[in-house]
Amino acid sequence: MKEIYAEFENNRTLVRFPYDKELISSIKTIREAQWNSNERAWIIPSETKLTDLLFKTFKGVAWIHLKRSQHVPVKKRTEGEPLKRCQQQIEKTPIITAFINYLRSRRYSENTIDTYSDAMNVFLNFTGQKPIEDIDNNDVIRFNNDYILARGLSASYQNQVVNAIKLFFDKIAHKRLIIEQLHRPRAEKKLPNVLSKEEVKSILEAPLNIKHRTMLSIIYACGLRRSELLNLSLKDIHRERMILIIRQSKGKKDRIVPLSEKLLNMISDYLKASRPTNWLFEGQNAGEQYSEKSLENVLKQSVLKAGITKPVSLHWLRHSYATHLLENGTDLRYIQELLGHNSSRTTEIYTHVSTKSIQKIKSPFDDL
Repeated sequence: MKEIYAEFENNRTLVRFPYDKELISSIKTIREAQWNSNERAWIIPSETKLTDLLFKTFKGVAWIHLKRSQHVPVKKRTEGEPLKRCQQQIEKTPIITAFINYLRSRRYSENTIDTYSDAMNVFLNFTGQKPIEDIDNNDVIRFNNDYILARGLSASYQNQVVNAIKLFFDKIAHKRLIIEQLHRPRAEKKLPNVLSKEEVKSILEAPLNIKHRTMLSIIYACGLRRSELLNLSLKDIHRERMILIIRQSKGKKDRIVPLSEKLLNMISDYLKASRPTNWLFEGQNAGEQYSEKSLENVLKQSVLKAGITKPVSLHWLRHSYATHLLENGTDLRYIQELLGHNSSRTTEIYTHVSTKSIQKIKSPFDDL
């Protein structure tokens, strides 16, 4: 699924996404939307009912990440709108701030803080005039049915909202919700997207720029997440031990992954050519971390050049790494360690996409 990032500011909303003709065509259906080359974003006036409008416009097309600026303005009462509702929104703002402060004190990642705080904003706005102390489990059920399901939002988003609600009412509000009776949606059983070795090879060999080729190669060769690659520093490469140290990745964990001679040689050639000063991969300015958007564009151009029409994402390379390891006979427990999974159940999904054993099965059709 494609991704869109919407950031709410005082008097406007900035909508950003990688260049995509389908997404551009969709956002142009919003009459108020105007492209701003300086901001590199589509700008929409704040008076538009944006949350509903964005979900309606991109339903079934893209996953929307909502973010509000740190200083959230108090909504003014419009003509005919009950005063009590506006007062309730004013009262809820400090408690959302308290929730954010709690999450930061527990050292949640900024992405999680944004996700959880925005989820609570959406939920509390949905409950409208109802005071926080009167919100109960039935309100959560109603929200799931009348907001999430009615808009066709994903089970993963619903799960994020339920996580946020549980944490908020357990640690901040301490109100009438019966936390243990709040259940997450049934998990969707989707198989990871995997590329063949030939497809991976063509993608990795597509970039002419040595930095771009090295970035994509490390993601596949070490099974890294996007953020893990961008957070690598020069000191994380240990040539003598032929390992790469991944520091404070998902779940605040460190782990090590092996480096092959072939990959080390590629990294050495890249370092001689680029000479980064801090991060392993830096942006145009020295000492500046390479951006996620630029990395996504590198992959997009490589996929196009390789002639692959599948909607490949960076995470596909990680999935392909794990599946190819399994097909080469690597024990599942080692793959779990290399990927940094907490549970072996997460890693076991790759057994469902590995074709090595399946291809040996003879269909009874052949005996007819």
